[in-house]
Amino acid sequence: MAEFRHLSVLPDEVIHYLALKPGGIYLDGTLGGAGHAALILENAPAATLVGIDRDREALAAAGERLAKYGEHVRLLHGDFAGVADHLSSLGITALDGFILDLGVSSHQLDTKERGFSFQRDAPLDMRMDTSGGETAADLVNGLPEQELERILIEYGEERWAKRIASFIARERADCPITTTFRLVDIIKGAVPKAKWDERIHPATRTFQALRIAVNSELDSLERGMRAALDLLKPGGRGVIISFHSLEDRIVKHIFREYAEGCTCPRQFPVCVCGREPRVKVLTSRPVTATPEETNDNPRARSAKLRAVEKL
Repeated sequence: MAEFRHLSVLPDEVIHYLALKPGGIYLDGTLGGAGHAALILENAPAATLVGIDRDREALAAAGERLAKYGEHVRLLHGDFAGVADHLSSLGITALDGFILDLGVSSHQLDTKERGFSFQRDAPLDMRMDTSGGETAADLVNGLPEQELERILIEYGEERWAKRIASFIARERADCPITTTFRLVDIIKGAVPKAKWDERIHPATRTFQALRIAVNSELDSLERGMRAALDLLKPGGRGVIISFHSLEDRIVKHIFREYAEGCTCPRQFPVCVCGREPRVKVLTSRPVTATPEETNDNPRARSAKLRAVEKL
C-alpha cells in the first residue's frame, strides 16, 4: 500500500468549533488520513472517536496512526450516509460532536491508479470504495449522451457540457474511453481553446462531476448530515468542511433548515406548525483558511467551514 498522505485543513478552527469535552463521543465521518481524528483525541482526554471511511487504504493508514489510543478508537468501513446504522452497531445512540471533511484526499489524487486526477494517466476509475460499484469509465461509456450532459451540468456546473457529452459519445463509438488522459484529450477538443480559463484546467469540472456521480457524494452528504445532526446531544456540535459550491450550498441550506423555528404564515395569530429550532448556527459566514495555511497547504484555498450547536 502506498504511503497515505493527507494534510488536514483548518485544524485549529475544527478544534475551536467542536468545543471538545473530556470523555465525549465524537465522529469523524470522512476519516481519511485521520488528521482531524488525531487532533480530537489529543485535545479531548478519554474521548471515544468513531471513524468512518469508504476507502480501505485510508482506514488501514488511520488504524496505524491512531493505534496508540487503543479502545478509544472504533473504525468502520462504509459511507457516512449510513452513520445511524454504523453507530447503532457499536451501541452508540448519541454524539458530542462530528466532523465531515468532504471531497477527495491528497492521497487519492496522488495515487494515479485510482483515476481521480486529470494530471496523471491511469484507468478511469474514481471510486472511493474500490470494492464495488460503477467506475467513471462505466458512466462515460454506458450512459446516454443526455444523461452525461445532465451530470456535467448539475455536478460540474460545466458551461460546455452539451459539447463535451457530444464529443464523448462520438469518440466512444469508435473505441471505449478507459483512461484519464484519453478523456482529457476529448475534453480539450470539445472546449474551444480560446475559451479555456487560465485559472483552471479545462477538464476540472468534468472530472469533478464524474467523481461526484460515481460516489453519489451529494446524496451521501445530505443523508449523512441529517443523520449526524439528529444524533447530536444538546450542546453537541457539528463541523463540516466543503470544497466546492455544490457541497457548501447543501451544508448551508440544511443548517439553515435545522436552525429555523416557526414556519407559519405571518398572518396566523398563533403558531400551529409547532416547529422549533433544533440547532444554532455558529458561523454566519463560512470560515476560510489563513494565508499562512494556504501557503503550506494549497488544498485549503477552497475550504469552507460551517458549524452548528444542537439546542
